[in-house]
Amino acid sequence: MERDIALMAHLMRRAGFGASRDELEARAAKGYEATVEELLDPEAHGIPPFNEGILYRHLHGFRNPGNPLHMQGNWMYRMINTPRPLVEKMVLFWHHVFATGYSKVDNGNQMLSQIATFRRCGMGNYRDILVELSKDPAMIFWLDNNENHKHAPNENWGRELLELFSMGQGNYTEEDVKECARAFTGWTISNKLPRNPYGRFLWEFQYRADDHDDTEKMFLGHRGRFNGEDIIDIVIRQPATARFIARHLYNFFVADEVQVPSWQDVAPRDPVAINLIGDTFISSGYDMRETLRTVFTSDFFKDESVWYAKVKSPAELIAGTMRLVGDFQYPKPGITTLVEECNFQGQALLDPPSVEGWHTGGEWIDSGALLRRINFAADQMVKQELPGIQNIIERMSTHGALDSEGLVDGCLDLMGPVQVEDETRQELIDHVNKNQPGNGNGDSANFSDRVVGAMQIIASTREYQFG
Repeated sequence: MERDIALMAHLMRRAGFGASRDELEARAAKGYEATVEELLDPEAHGIPPFNEGILYRHLHGFRNPGNPLHMQGNWMYRMINTPRPLVEKMVLFWHHVFATGYSKVDNGNQMLSQIATFRRCGMGNYRDILVELSKDPAMIFWLDNNENHKHAPNENWGRELLELFSMGQGNYTEEDVKECARAFTGWTISNKLPRNPYGRFLWEFQYRADDHDDTEKMFLGHRGRFNGEDIIDIVIRQPATARFIARHLYNFFVADEVQVPSWQDVAPRDPVAINLIGDTFISSGYDMRETLRTVFTSDFFKDESVWYAKVKSPAELIAGTMRLVGDFQYPKPGITTLVEECNFQGQALLDPPSVEGWHTGGEWIDSGALLRRINFAADQMVKQELPGIQNIIERMSTHGALDSEGLVDGCLDLMGPVQVEDETRQELIDHVNKNQPGNGNGDSANFSDRVVGAMQIIASTREYQFG
């Protein structure tokens, strides 16, 4: 049972944003395979979607966000409370891959509309996802395809489609970029009402046939009068695309890789895993749900060597900590404080630093970010009024009198389980011995303080900060 709970915790950290011990035990009772199937297809298993009405009834400014913090808060609240965690985790995945920024789009509604597109189709067919993205107004504006005209092509979208969204560097030529751009001429956005005095309005995709270059093109060895969808059909059939998406999935769900610009020069951490993911991607007809099933049911995913081989992104750390302690389970003031914290830790949701997105893994950590991450997590652990903290204290109290070793081991178990190195475990015990003398729980207030004190120091460990 201990192994089942630990494996389930690993799954929920990667395929979601963590889970409370009660949820882990309930899922473990269902079984690992059954849980994977529920995560992959929640609708088929009767899992309801997120209730937007409750959010907007209490935080109506999140519905039409003029303030970017409200835009970010809208998504952060969903991460914390989604009943469909893998669906929302895939939204974060696609936002990493198809990074689009508010700093240029300057319309919170439009950014949330793109996120809603990922939520709607992010578990579906990759070909369909690329077509949807190609028609997404935020992406069109972000990468200037509204400036891509029949007699004046703009290569920005075409270049990033090949370099960052499908094949990766080294698998196409400059001529392919130019021909790709020509194929997407006429894919633009319609005019919208001015922002003032009525508020923010959405763009809509518009295809202008008179601005489309319908002449013959030569792209990746294929000749024809291609349009944008023809280009996508050719791109998804390239072996390089399967490898590129497979490596993204491995990096996001399994273990940290080097950054995308180095993929051409640095071999994958686990080439066998990459090949297995890529083979499923191809054989399934580019179906993301089937490809994810291969990831989560594979031996390489379940192997303990990858359990703490990923640094949590700030969004994962914050949303996961909130789910653990049971805060923000309903709409209330303070969500914007959480997203400000996410920004301070280096991940401004919906506003990545460039089209390349954020650098992940160890690059989430520097001296300033590490201090913020530790302080944030530790500060949440002392809030004894929160249901998640209360639940851990109550469970710990059933063990009777606890020495420092028992206290540390119990908290490690209920906070994860968090599996730490022997040296780290001993340091935790020594810290508790030094700072929290006593081994009884006769005084309930003192016992509660001892528990949350141990939880604070555990939240600062490498393993808690990793996923």
